[in-house]
Amino acid sequence: MVSTVRNALVLGATRGIGRAIALALAESGARIIAPYFDWPEDSHSLIDHLATLPGDHLAVKADLRDPVQVRDLIAEIDQTCGELHILINNIERGGMPIVHGPYTPEQWDLEMDTTVKAKWLVFNESLPLLQRGGDGGVVINISSIAGEVGRAGPAGLLFNDAYAAANLAIASFTRTWARLAAPTIRVNELRLGFVETRHAEGTRGWALLTEPEQQAIHERTLLERSGTVDEVVRAVFFLINDATFMTGSTLCLDGGYTLGHDRVPAMPPSQENIGVR
Repeated sequence: MVSTVRNALVLGATRGIGRAIALALAESGARIIAPYFDWPEDSHSLIDHLATLPGDHLAVKADLRDPVQVRDLIAEIDQTCGELHILINNIERGGMPIVHGPYTPEQWDLEMDTTVKAKWLVFNESLPLLQRGGDGGVVINISSIAGEVGRAGPAGLLFNDAYAAANLAIASFTRTWARLAAPTIRVNELRLGFVETRHAEGTRGWALLTEPEQQAIHERTLLERSGTVDEVVRAVFFLINDATFMTGSTLCLDGGYTLGHDRVPAMPPSQENIGVR
């Protein structure tokens, strides 16, 4: 598990998988820095929960789409912690067609500002503190298979065009940032499929799907189910603790949805009697 001296900046820690990652890291001994902005009830709940755990955790209100507020956040981390060791770059909007319908220009801007720009701002401002942390620093960009499958097939009710385009950009970030941060910091992408609290069970969009629409997503998924929050947390810990010779890469945690459920046919018998010479 991670050392007690490691400082972890976890974006999106107020809800869902971000919260689960933050709490798991805190329980393993890391010091959590958790920016929050909206979802006030969830934010206060996280702050209260962190206060019950050992360690001097930090929650800071900041709109991560705003360059000034991101700089102020990193300055506070610098003053309080002095260095960073882990960045969980988990911030997105993820509007769903079945919930929001066609995107307006304002929704497009919000998607790009949240899913793309905020990730870029936080990484660039955090990099000096990660470098100060010495060897073994880790950045994990959490993204979606929407960047690969787009608004097509059963996923088309939950992935919109802006979200798909934004997530495709994260793959480029991962490769570029791995080059920038080497050799002391590893940068990898965790690409998620349909996971509880993230486009699957526990979300507004999933609840609005009909049972056949939900079934169509699971039928396309080779493992025929949604992923769990615990499986995401374990993948994050793998990237932090075990993937020590892995950088600039993507770990796809989608149960085989991207591959699709095309069956492999049996090999037909030969139509020619060809001897071996």
